[in-house]
Amino acid sequence: MSLSKEFKEEIITKFGGTDKNTGKAEVQVALFSNRISDLTGHLQKHPKDKHSRRGLLMLVSKRKKALKYLQNVAIDRYRQVIADLDLRK
Repeated sequence: MSLSKEFKEEIITKFGGTDKNTGKAEVQVALFSNRISDLTGHLQKHPKDKHSRRGLLMLVSKRKKALKYLQNVAIDRYRQVIADLDLRK
């Protein structure tokens, strides 16, 4: 299930500051995280869906790369995103 336009804009304004700032690493990580949670729910219902599993693994990889970039560039912004999205335990 894709994200609704309003929900996506809400995420973008929360993490990016304005609704047009979609390129920030924080925004991309938040959008990836929401799509990952949607795909995880889908795969629990449909465990044999290999194509969606591949898409999930690609999204996890993209999120990991964006987080690594954020960690190298601005550690305080990285920690804030991790805390807001509850990614690390």
